Amino acid sequence: MSSIFTPQTLWVKKEEVKRQWYLVDAKDKVLGRLASKLAFFLQGKHRPDYTPHVDQADFIVVINAEKIKLTGKKLDQKIYWRHSGYMGGLKLETARKLLERKPEQLLFLAVKRMLPRNRMRKKLLKKLKIYRGPEHPHLAQKPQYLEL
Repeated sequence: MSSIFTPQTLWVKKEEVKRQWYLVDAKDKVLGRLASKLAFFLQGKHRPDYTPHVDQADFIVVINAEKIKLTGKKLDQKIYWRHSGYMGGLKLETARKLLERKPEQLLFLAVKRMLPRNRMRKKLLKKLKIYRGPEHPHLAQKPQYLEL
């Protein structure tokens, strides 16, 4: 029975991971669809050597977050909330107001909520860089343009 070949699964170690930098333009992209693709790339699932328990996230720089689109009536009906921890400390805000005030936060929350709720989520989110306009400070890393 030793003649039967059984292939072994190769597990990647965190020291072996080679990270790349990607640039994504969010202009005229739908929020949810873009966020799901960013979450997919942040987890490293696009790699052929994907290992679930290893942080294989590539760095992703998103520009033009202020020009992102929401479909249907979500701009006025979708509510984002936060609580200060004190009585009566609930703050409600529509997607339209959040997009005007902090468009980076809108995309960040969408991606955050699509990642698994485990210890790696915080590490993965540190590799996501979101900017309001077309300028970003990561030109030295020479990010490759990623069409999503």
